[in-house]
Amino acid sequence: MKQYLNVMLLVFFLSNYLCSGQIIVEDFKPSTVNQPGQEYPQVNSQGYARFKILAPEAQSVVVSLGLGGAKGGTVLTKGANGFWTGTTAGVMDEGFHYYHVTVDGGVFNDPGALNFYGSTRWESGIEIPAYDQDFYALKNVPHGTVQQILFPSKSTNTSRRAYVYTPPSYSKEQSKRFPVLYLQHGWGEVETAWSNQGRVNLIMDNLIAEGKIKPFIIVMTYGMTNEVKWGGMASFKIEPFQTVLVDELIPYVDSNFRTINKQTHRAMGGLSMGGMETKTITINKPEVFSHYALLSGGTYKPEDIKDKSKVKLIFLSCGSKERPEGVKNAVTSLKESGYNAVSYVSEGTGHEFQTWRRSFKELAPLLFKD
Repeated sequence: MKQYLNVMLLVFFLSNYLCSGQIIVEDFKPSTVNQPGQEYPQVNSQGYARFKILAPEAQSVVVSLGLGGAKGGTVLTKGANGFWTGTTAGVMDEGFHYYHVTVDGGVFNDPGALNFYGSTRWESGIEIPAYDQDFYALKNVPHGTVQQILFPSKSTNTSRRAYVYTPPSYSKEQSKRFPVLYLQHGWGEVETAWSNQGRVNLIMDNLIAEGKIKPFIIVMTYGMTNEVKWGGMASFKIEPFQTVLVDELIPYVDSNFRTINKQTHRAMGGLSMGGMETKTITINKPEVFSHYALLSGGTYKPEDIKDKSKVKLIFLSCGSKERPEGVKNAVTSLKESGYNAVSYVSEGTGHEFQTWRRSFKELAPLLFKD
């Protein structure tokens, strides 16, 4: 009986310990997106993050996690050696997160972490290991190519930049032509986001190697979204970017890459504000795109679409911490109206790249099916 009571007490205290959010596993390792040779920041198997910043003259050091620091701050404590250390109060969502460091009121990046463009600035990045991270891991499989292109834009009187992913077979099958997905980033990001933060090229390589998708080209360009301040999205005008995309970039890509230059083999998708751009442009230009994908970027109503015959797929997704009922209800309504519509909800994630990585993994096999 005494042994039984001891066991029950142990279970009781352990349960309280776990529920309190305390760290019980000291297996911290450097984040996979640290600067070469840097030990901090670190993450553990539970999803906590630990930081160590050298600032001997500072009076206050706070780490702000999430897009724009929206997830609050982790206050670091100063040690005798001038290093400030601290650990997140709770477990972080799996996947990639932006963060920055505030030292005595000034905003800086963590010198231990790689930088990624988000929140309209270069932010530090941290990667929390995910249970399903294998699908975007770097593997020993044939790899495609991500290349920078500069295309002329008469409407903006400049040369603009895009990144183009071509699948492994592109350089080998010289006579073959490929469908194209035009994939847009979110507000505060640029055309590097999907390959750097989203790892879309690795997801493609792995899916192709597993025989789960038909190879296609991906084009990623700047959506001109950062020219509108956060909170002023209602004033964003799609026409300038629509001109760049439809009248300048697409003709350039079709002229310089082996594309299938047909509406039936051209898709557009985007995350967050890139989804808003996708919705508006696909509605405005039904003769250009046949596959639509909004990733945490709103929904379509059946009455939004002018010509049902031109739409092959509508894909809507979000994280379970967003508004999944809106995505599910929209897809139900679209299906009832005769559209090929698919919904996907990423469990345990919010408005962040793990949601969009998982969403793309679900989207890719649905594109350009005969």
